[in-house]
Amino acid sequence: MRVGVISDTHDRLPLIDAALELFAEQQVEAVIHAGDFVAPFAVRRLQRYDGPLHATFGNNDGERNGLGELIPHLTDGPRFVELGGKRILIHHFIDWCAPADIDRADIIITGHTHEVVNRFDGPRLFLNPGECCGWVTGRCTVAVLDTDGPSAQIHDLEQTS
Repeated sequence: MRVGVISDTHDRLPLIDAALELFAEQQVEAVIHAGDFVAPFAVRRLQRYDGPLHATFGNNDGERNGLGELIPHLTDGPRFVELGGKRILIHHFIDWCAPADIDRADIIITGHTHEVVNRFDGPRLFLNPGECCGWVTGRCTVAVLDTDGPSAQIHDLEQTS
């Protein structure tokens, strides 16, 4: 199963659009957002994706009520989902993940640092897609996760505005 993974969009709509285009090209079957949408209008843009969206709050998600109205299952992490036969832990920041939760997961997806992480620690894949927005590092990235491996590929998005 191919899953689009995105984090730290920080309201940057053109890059959200670019991520959704890439996810469509890659034929993902679900999208995971690891927090920091920031405002409800960013979620509305993500909802153009016509498939399951799994997400957690980030530390910059100020309009939590408005975000929660658009994504009713949106909560603070940890959030567990099973996709492609893998148990996936979603949380905004790796340091907020309890060791017991990590032990229960095959794949750990986080954001917050705006830095790409795509590595195995023992049998577990740790994945941070980096920042979609590009505000901090200047690099706009998302990931496509293949649960069959599992493995992930990081994709750079072109900044158009």
